[in-house]
Amino acid sequence: MKVPVSFSKALWRGFTMKCPNCGQGHLFNHFLKVVDKCEICGEDYTPQRADDLPAYLVIAIVGHLVVPALLAVEITYSPPVWLQLLIWLPVTGVAAFFLLQPVKGTIVGLQWQTGMHDFEAAKRRRDREIRDGVAPLPNLVSKELVS
Repeated sequence: MKVPVSFSKALWRGFTMKCPNCGQGHLFNHFLKVVDKCEICGEDYTPQRADDLPAYLVIAIVGHLVVPALLAVEITYSPPVWLQLLIWLPVTGVAAFFLLQPVKGTIVGLQWQTGMHDFEAAKRRRDREIRDGVAPLPNLVSKELVS
């Protein structure tokens, strides 16, 4: 019998840039390009619509980490402005760069697990498979057959 993927597990798998369904396949084939389907389980990820939410979340997260640190350094040491810029601009850029892909993966995991957008049909199928105790069938429809 298939065990449902919990909400937190789907988010964690997305954060680690793995398929929220199986936890093994890669979620991205380029830096921010989500795969069309998982190479392991065949789960379809074309319905994902992360749009600008990952960028907004990264800005909020990085801002909430960098600004207090910047203020603490300013209050404690009062370094010149050029030194503050030399430190905090690269820290902000690097933090944003490294957080963007995991945050986008988390948003895709959230959409997949909750059935948002066109993931609704896949969620109904997963729920039916779990309810009926049926092993899930891999997505056997390939692009070559459809074309």
